[in-house]
Amino acid sequence: MPEKKIKHLEMIEAVIERMAKNSFQLKGWAMTLVAAIIALSAKDADRRFILFGIIPVLGFWILDSFYLQQERKYTELYSQVLLKDEANIDFSLSIANIDVKRTKFISCMFAKVEWIFYGLIIVSIIILACVLGIITLPHLCNCGGVIQ
Repeated sequence: MPEKKIKHLEMIEAVIERMAKNSFQLKGWAMTLVAAIIALSAKDADRRFILFGIIPVLGFWILDSFYLQQERKYTELYSQVLLKDEANIDFSLSIANIDVKRTKFISCMFAKVEWIFYGLIIVSIIILACVLGIITLPHLCNCGGVIQ
């Protein structure tokens, strides 16, 4: 493979790696923050604070989806550069013209890895709130606050 193309592909790979690393770190921060909120609400504070855990989870979900979108766009750029001739290699990292269905934000937000990870956290918070008697979900949660 021509050297210019290899260098260009390496540049794109570095960007993809940074996006994947950011996504991984966001998932860790989301888990840490939710655990901290749950721990604080379980202590002497008002237990309703546990529901505030949903807000940062949604924020992390949106930000993580953005990084996934960027990662997918750069992966598409990588594929395009792979098909280019040596003479057409311009070392551009622009993803402005990349518009594939799988790179749409909504597609990234509801990618399997995203909705399973963040969806499970949100469902866990809701179930915990139900068990603690903070909220009641008719026909789904008849526990009525087992832990008082």
